[in-house]
Order: sequence, then C-alpha cells, then structure tokens
Amino acid sequence: MSDFEKICHAVLDGEDELALAEAEQLLAAGKAPLTIINDGLIAAMSEVGRLFKEGDLFVPEVMMSAHTVAGVIEALRPHLGAEAANRGRIVIGTVKGDLHDIGKNLVALLLSSNGFTVIDLGNDVAPERFLQAAEEHRADIVGLSALLTTTMSNMRATIEAFVAAGRRDSVRIIIGGAPVTADYAAEIGADGYSEDATEAVELCRRLMEVGA
Repeated sequence: MSDFEKICHAVLDGEDELALAEAEQLLAAGKAPLTIINDGLIAAMSEVGRLFKEGDLFVPEVMMSAHTVAGVIEALRPHLGAEAANRGRIVIGTVKGDLHDIGKNLVALLLSSNGFTVIDLGNDVAPERFLQAAEEHRADIVGLSALLTTTMSNMRATIEAFVAAGRRDSVRIIIGGAPVTADYAAEIGADGYSEDATEAVELCRRLMEVGA
C-alpha cells in the first residue's frame, strides 16, 4: 500500500476523522503539506470525479468526499506557510432570481478541494454583487449558476455589467446549470461552460493554465 492509499480511501468513504488522522500521520512521517494535498487529497478527488461520471457515485457521496477534503485542507493550512497551494481565486454564485444552490454548492466544494480559493456568494446574486466581489477578491474566474430558464438572462446581465464597468478583460466568466448549454455560453460571451461539477473543475484548471 502506498503512503497515500489510506487517506485516499478515507476521502472516498467520506471519513472526516480518519482522513484527518491519516494526514497527521503523513505530516509526522515527514511528508510535505503540498505533497499530501496533491498526491493524497486531489488524487482522491480525481478518482471521485471519475466514479461520479461513470455513475458509480452520486451527488451526496461526492459532497461527503469533498467535505472531507475541505476539512483536511483547512487543517493543513497552518503548515503550508508560503508554499500554500492556490490554483486561483474563484467567485461563484447562483444568479439573481434563482434560489437553487445544490449544484453550485457541489461545484464550490470540488473547486475548494482541488486547491482553488472559492468565494461563494450564495444564491439570488445580483450582477453588481458579482462585479463587486470579483474586484474585492481579485478573482481570476467568476462562476455563474442558474437552474431556471427564467433566470438565465441574468447570466447575460452579469456579463454585461462587467463589460460596462470595463472589467470584462480582467476576469474569465464561466456558466453552468441544468438549462445552460455551450451554445448559450457562446451567445452571451462567457469564457466557458461545464455540464457538471467535475467538468467545472477541469474547465477552471484549463482557464488558469491559459492565463498563466
């Protein structure tokens, strides 16, 4: 069994206390915090994403694993110091008029579990609030979610708010949600679209690599 198999199994099972204990043992054995995050936690979440796509795991199980990873990352944070992993800053929220947030919450958890700094604005978020948060937190990416066809227009309105403020070129904007399509993303000038939470993580990784 490799050094990281136990913590990977703990993440897959959503075992918070066991994952924390394994992380502490790895630290005591001299493993670097970033190595534990990359080779243990993020590797485990990649496996969770694969199993989810193949239909072997379901949303509640994915959220349990993501919650476990988020807890371990938080516990490791004091040990990271200057080497703290940060793949990028992402402001995320469900657009104005839409109160659905289960999908958005899953995306936020997976992004956080994969080393992104996530600022979750919740639901029913006005375009001006997205703009304000992006400026305040110096966001690299803004993620817009909508579950209702009647609120999708507020995705366009949010992008237009960034354009009007002269901030469109300084941040990448991605969209997602049940009624959203790649064609709609192109139509409103978004930088990307993801069909599910695991795709959202891969999309953000690609966008950060392009912008590096």
